Amino acid sequence: MDLVTTEGTASIGLREIARRAGVSHGAPRRYFPTHHALLSAIAHRGFADLRERFTVALAGATSARDQVRALARAYVGYALENRGMFELMFRHDLLDSERHPSDRPRLRESTLPMFEVTVGLVVRCREERDATTGAGPRSRDADADDDPPAAVSAAALWANLHGVAQLWNWGSLQLALDVGPDDGTAGREPLEELDQIIAAVLDAHLGRATR
Repeated sequence: MDLVTTEGTASIGLREIARRAGVSHGAPRRYFPTHHALLSAIAHRGFADLRERFTVALAGATSARDQVRALARAYVGYALENRGMFELMFRHDLLDSERHPSDRPRLRESTLPMFEVTVGLVVRCREERDATTGAGPRSRDADADDDPPAAVSAAALWANLHGVAQLWNWGSLQLALDVGPDDGTAGREPLEELDQIIAAVLDAHLGRATR
């Protein structure tokens, strides 16, 4: 995990792990028989950390909209603080357990429950909106009033936030928006601008927040 954080996923190998641990090159294979098994184990730790952040974030929010906002901030915040881990965790092309059979828990068992939480919150956001506007109840997959299925909206929301995190990590959004460095010495305050972007993402996929 230290290697992922400081040097990125390209630096992760069983030999380098063994060298840093001061053991023989073959010793790590007792626990991680393949490079895939090692990367998957690291990614599982990352998802465990992210779930803890989600739990803390949800504890301080009441409405569904506030909970989505809290999760969005936690997600993007995690990406900014753990860039290498964040990039690894969602590389299903590397971590696809269907192509790499293992007796360990599959990575999808970490990702899908988190996505289901997001889908459920999208449903609740629509219910809260309908209660405010006087519309009747709807099912999880309803697409009345031009709403796509909740899972589609949740997927689009997730993809948008993931893109925001990646583009911010690369410096692309700061350049486009004339935002200064993280020390706030030039341009507008970066974190304030990022929070406005997150709010715009929620408005795009959930509708504008009611006042």
